[in-house]
Amino acid sequence: MFELAGKKVWVAGHSGMVGSAVVRRLESESCKLLLVPHSELDLRRQDKVEQWMQEHRPDAVFVAAATVGGIHANSTRPAEFIYDNLSIELNIIHAAHVCGVKKLLFLGSSCIYPKFAPQPITEDALLSGTLEPTNEFYAIAKIAGIKLCAAYRWQYGCDFISAMPSNVYGINDNFNQQMSHVIPGLLRRIHEAKLQGVPSVAVWGSGAVRREFIFSEDLADGLVYLMKCYSGEQHVNIGSGEDITIRQLADMLVDVVGYKGEITFDTSKPDGTPRKLLDISAIKAMGWHPETPLRKGLEEMYRWFTNQSAGAIRGA
Repeated sequence: MFELAGKKVWVAGHSGMVGSAVVRRLESESCKLLLVPHSELDLRRQDKVEQWMQEHRPDAVFVAAATVGGIHANSTRPAEFIYDNLSIELNIIHAAHVCGVKKLLFLGSSCIYPKFAPQPITEDALLSGTLEPTNEFYAIAKIAGIKLCAAYRWQYGCDFISAMPSNVYGINDNFNQQMSHVIPGLLRRIHEAKLQGVPSVAVWGSGAVRREFIFSEDLADGLVYLMKCYSGEQHVNIGSGEDITIRQLADMLVDVVGYKGEITFDTSKPDGTPRKLLDISAIKAMGWHPETPLRKGLEEMYRWFTNQSAGAIRGA
């Protein structure tokens, strides 16, 4: 056990959806949270990151900071996605070694796996096939982060671990239409169509591809669990263990929002990976499992979304 009580814990990326969920989860751990906004510390600057960590000396680090987005963002901004994410993870992981951080958890993404990986995807599928082209640059950066943790573990004995979540949604998500993932982007469009009386909402692709989603609060709980209870080289999948078609997801969002219009599918747009379901047997064998059904999580997310002022919603 790596007890967090009494330790200084830095959540890098604390203002994002996952980082803010980890912060909420850590409030019950009796630890001292270290939080610094991007405006005060550019994580792409190695000298600044090392200086900040030398000054604050965290005992544990959650690397939740990243440049993220859906298919459109990945396809149109590949240089930003690979540069930003490589820079962030290189700087934090190396500085954690230099500054003697006792434990670090690197947060990856399920897009690290091959496009046609056998389903459900086990951890050993990594690097066994070709990546999905629409997010290849982001995936390569995340794979590098996993290998960085492994390399510092091998060479220096650092207790650095990695977790790979399925698609995440939830409180404090990014609702920007150009940057968002499928759930926040579609939820916002359906919500606005309802308010404006628009008769239909178009969804990219065929609607037939299958995706797995995990609620942000469940993911945060799983990450804290791994930080406390796991210390191995192998990265660990975290997901809900269930997938759904995009068409089924759209229908569920229509019901949650109360929209009376029609959902259409633009088959001229890419689908992405045909299916992406993680095998979460490893983390379940450790004693952790997700608790929030998709419908319940979507309801909580929509309730949060409608209760926020426009200025408090990222990307709105």
